[in-house]
Amino acid sequence: MSLTDPVGDMLTRIRNGQRAKKDSVLSPASTLRANVLEVLQREGYIRGYSEDETGAHKALKIELKYFEGEPAIQHVARVSKPGRRVYSGSRELPTVRNGLGISIVSTPKGVLSDIEARTENVGGEVLAEVY
Repeated sequence: MSLTDPVGDMLTRIRNGQRAKKDSVLSPASTLRANVLEVLQREGYIRGYSEDETGAHKALKIELKYFEGEPAIQHVARVSKPGRRVYSGSRELPTVRNGLGISIVSTPKGVLSDIEARTENVGGEVLAEVY
């Protein structure tokens, strides 16, 4: 099965898992997905993730986070899609919910949150927004 948008697929799995009140979800493993999960973990939106090699292919087990019964991620949306890539300079990076959320940006220095990208003074492809 070939996916045209692997990051979008992973974000949808996270969204669906939290709506179903799951403790964790599985997603096929890739370096980009692991980097996006690292940003989500640093910013406190997920408890953690680990590689799961129980099946024929490697997978990422994503441990979802809840606060007082509500999901830590209220909204997750893919910004840059395969049909329309969205790029932004370091000064034009979008703020999400007036700074209460984050944008995940793929930069030459790796996958960073919008705050980290502004600090590093780098821009790139805006992958997703989370709050």
